[in-house]
Amino acid sequence: MTNHTNPPSVPPHSTAPVAPAKTAAAVALGWLHTARFLTTAPQLHFLPSLEVPEIAFVGRSNAGKSTCINTLTQQKQLAFASKKPGRTQHINLFSLGKQGLTDAVLTDLPGYGYAAVPKQDKIRWQQVMANYLVTRENLKGIVLMCDPRHGLTELDEVLLEVIRPRIEEGLKFLVVLTKADKLTRSEQTKALSIMKLQAGGGEVRLFSAPKRQGIDEIALLLWQWAHPADAQSAS
Repeated sequence: MTNHTNPPSVPPHSTAPVAPAKTAAAVALGWLHTARFLTTAPQLHFLPSLEVPEIAFVGRSNAGKSTCINTLTQQKQLAFASKKPGRTQHINLFSLGKQGLTDAVLTDLPGYGYAAVPKQDKIRWQQVMANYLVTRENLKGIVLMCDPRHGLTELDEVLLEVIRPRIEEGLKFLVVLTKADKLTRSEQTKALSIMKLQAGGGEVRLFSAPKRQGIDEIALLLWQWAHPADAQSAS
């Protein structure tokens, strides 16, 4: 059962000022705030079969994935930020939806590429993630975390190649440039331009938790991915 929530609208003859972007973003953030733990799985076959839209967060260890998820959901410890990057090797699912109903799921995939993790573990998890990204039927969107100071790594490039066929088939894709507060304004503009060329048709957004940058835009985008019919009627 789904629970779609249309962004609030102003009546046709109302004299109230209209601020659709803010209103829609508030709805999206309210929806993300409903995130709650659903399940964790060490392997794909342990994941429940779901029909609701699923949005996966992926990224290199230390790219700021947990911080971004916690900031978007306005919850301090929803996504576990390990003090030993690369040690968290489970797929974590979080339900989204008001009044206890689930209308979408956020998936937190393990961070990859951390040097201290044994090589065999890296290979195993790369395979698990590749299989998930290629075969998960209800997957509607992928959010790739990238530290713009380092750009796309070799593993990020491999991931892009894996998901490219699904993106061409309509899978939504967003690159979030984390830790944007570490860059100057001109560096942000340059990083954004470069990543738009590399994203292969996907969306790109700058994000900073301390500066509250990009939160509304990203929240709204995720809401639209999970509620395509509502998003279309609202526009």
